[in-house]
Amino acid sequence: MKIAVTGATGHLGGKVVAELSKKTSKNDIVALVHNKVHAKNLIEQNYEIREIDFQNEISLYKAFSGIDTLIYVASKTYSVFDRVHELENVLAAMKEKHVGNLVAMSFIADQEDNPFVMSPFYGYLPRRLAGTDLNYAIAKNSLYADPLVPYLPELIERKGLIYPVGKQAMSFITLDDSAEAMATMALNREILKSRKSYLLTQSRSYTMPELGAVMTEVTSHEIGYHPVTVEEFGKIYVAEGDGTELASMYKGGAMGYLHGLSDDFAHITGHEPETMEHFLSREYKKQ
Repeated sequence: MKIAVTGATGHLGGKVVAELSKKTSKNDIVALVHNKVHAKNLIEQNYEIREIDFQNEISLYKAFSGIDTLIYVASKTYSVFDRVHELENVLAAMKEKHVGNLVAMSFIADQEDNPFVMSPFYGYLPRRLAGTDLNYAIAKNSLYADPLVPYLPELIERKGLIYPVGKQAMSFITLDDSAEAMATMALNREILKSRKSYLLTQSRSYTMPELGAVMTEVTSHEIGYHPVTVEEFGKIYVAEGDGTELASMYKGGAMGYLHGLSDDFAHITGHEPETMEHFLSREYKKQ
């Protein structure tokens, strides 16, 4: 059975490829990349590499030839129109090339009144898939814990978290755990036939004072909670290119839309997800 992974040179897609390699033959894995120039590491490991352009259906037809299951890690964009167009192209190519199984990446912020700019796409995804004949499973990620690690020096300097979510809690999952779950889902026929969404979270969520306490313990530096407004947050990170978009996500967080919890990860993989305490401690020691 051939399994193709989009975004195979990215943070999540690359980890999905690695997790699949632990569970099935490398000969059954196809790494889909935007440009082979960036796939040197995968080429050296003898993975089959195919180039794709999400906005070009012909390239998708070629890339999906002979594929049984697609793991769709969407491109990184804050344009709802572009993401929907991308999805429609993927589904058209899957239909044309008779790819019958799909594991699709999604995100916890999919509520109909969530102000996060990408919420419309994440609400569209399950409804669109429900109208297909595909076997599919949706991996709905909570917030990734991984970006917290390089953020720690700034938090130490600020002496506190500044996320504008007030008293609301937020849920997290590590990229490694998300990748393991998605790879497992792609190899489980029962899950693929379920046509359901699976929420991937750690076993607990955190208010910002609680998360700050964990970070204080890990770093031995006092990290409290000194929230800014949504508008201030957007301005602080505007230079990084996504301040406004992230601010909209945390605005939804302040409405309680980023704190969902689930034991789906354990049911999928057979073990508990890595805790925030263990993850941050492990990764901080590498700094």
